[in-house]
Amino acid sequence: MEKINRFNVVHRLRKRNLLIAVNCVAALSIFFFGYDQGMMAGVNNASDYYTLMGFGYQDPETKDPVITNSILQGGIVSVYYLGTLIGALSGGWFGDKYGRIKTIALGAAWGILGATLQCSSQNHSWMICARLINGFGTGILNAIVPVWATETAEHTSRGKFVAIEFTLNIFGVAVAYWLEYGCSFYKGGNSDFVWRFPIAFQILPLLVLFGIVWFFPESPRWLCKVGREDESRYVLERLREDGMQSTGKAEAEFQDIRNIVELERKNAKSQNYLYMLFGYKSGKLHTGRRVQLVIWLQIMQEWIGIAGVTIYSPTIFRIAGLTSGTVGWVAGLNTITYTLSTLVCVFTLDRIGRRWTLYWGSIVQGICLFLAGGLSRVSIDAVDAGNVARAQKFGGGAVAMVFLFTMTFGATWLTVPWLYPAEIFPLEVRARGNAWGVVGWSIGNGWLTLLCPVMFSAINEKTLYIFAACNIITIPMVYCLYPESNQRTLEEMNLLFAADSIWVWDAERNYKLLVEQNPELVNAAGRGRGGVEAVGLSKSTGNLSLDVHPAADDDFAEKGPLSSHH
Repeated sequence: MEKINRFNVVHRLRKRNLLIAVNCVAALSIFFFGYDQGMMAGVNNASDYYTLMGFGYQDPETKDPVITNSILQGGIVSVYYLGTLIGALSGGWFGDKYGRIKTIALGAAWGILGATLQCSSQNHSWMICARLINGFGTGILNAIVPVWATETAEHTSRGKFVAIEFTLNIFGVAVAYWLEYGCSFYKGGNSDFVWRFPIAFQILPLLVLFGIVWFFPESPRWLCKVGREDESRYVLERLREDGMQSTGKAEAEFQDIRNIVELERKNAKSQNYLYMLFGYKSGKLHTGRRVQLVIWLQIMQEWIGIAGVTIYSPTIFRIAGLTSGTVGWVAGLNTITYTLSTLVCVFTLDRIGRRWTLYWGSIVQGICLFLAGGLSRVSIDAVDAGNVARAQKFGGGAVAMVFLFTMTFGATWLTVPWLYPAEIFPLEVRARGNAWGVVGWSIGNGWLTLLCPVMFSAINEKTLYIFAACNIITIPMVYCLYPESNQRTLEEMNLLFAADSIWVWDAERNYKLLVEQNPELVNAAGRGRGGVEAVGLSKSTGNLSLDVHPAADDDFAEKGPLSSHH
């Protein structure tokens, strides 16, 4: 393929090897995301940092930090999420217009600039600007990398590949924690090296990402969308065929993509972010509904308690009788078990689906939070009564609940809210659709970053009950509103969301009828059937429609189109 750079790995790798290579590059970006998230917890505890930034000082006797301006401290952290929000919207637009590869490189460049400015900060104004820029780069990467990963992966293993990437995400959190833990011993923890080096460390994966992404293939779906069909065919053939004997799988998938591109252009006007948010002129594509689903899924990911448990866990560890030194390595051990738990999702997500993954996660997490709150209260009362043994006993139970909660979250809710937005949007606006998911994450995270300290200060461990209740709320929410995307091609999503009803059961019935009436939209690649000949591929999309037509049999003739009698 002459149009693709001769140094591109697509010319040298095929099928599984090529998918693994793509996944490694995506995982590098997600590793940076995790590292960047975990980094600020240690930075905030560095005495040179909070003194230089002007929001605290070190107690001369206890050596503990004394925070004098918590608003400034929280503002420096939360401004990052404003950056991710703006970056996601910018990255989504840029990714749909100029491609996934250029957008990844752009995000890495902004991330490098932000990290460089952060590690050289001399005052809080400098740091705030640097955090904003760093968040902007992260937002761009978060908007585009999951899209690139899902558009290259096969629909039968799409969840597994993204889950592997998020194992690297939490590994990044663990690396940040242990690196800062080690640096805290340098010169008694009073050197600026303690916080400047961990910030600078994130530049390394970003430099590697920026350097190698140019040698990787563009998304075949984006190539088809912009009319570069020969390149799209070639990349798909390298991703799906082993080169020995053609199965027609790549060609079938290509026809699905081309048909759906034409269908999207027929069913919806050009979509900007405002149109997408309200579903204006989206026709049967219902982009407004999809936007609301991904925003609230990401917001609920934060409100089910991971941010609260992260903030409150040191308090629980101290209630259990752990010393300040012991709390440090126990919290670090929690990051390791958290990382290992994400491997569960790698093996289960494509087997049980997105919905059941969220169900069992919400149930276990809710139980853990109710128990963690109750055991913490018993321990606090025991401390007040002077019963140290009882406090440590029940505090130890609360610690166990913290570990179980984070492990369950890593196995369930960590990955799905990032995967789902990258799956369900039309190709025409997929990067912008995923950007709305990052907007939801930014809102949820920024919101809780400011609210959690206030909530824990006012109602202490009862805050955990609020998070537990949120877990319970997500169960009917997912059951009623979120259709299953597992084992369905990206092209099938338009059929899945074509119903005028918001309810899952209506969407599924409407989907089945559309598949029967529009076989050209779901070719061999979509249903796992034999070769191209099995379905008789059509290159004409003139008769394709997202409207359900009355069926010939008496039952359907009596009821009329399914999408019109909700």
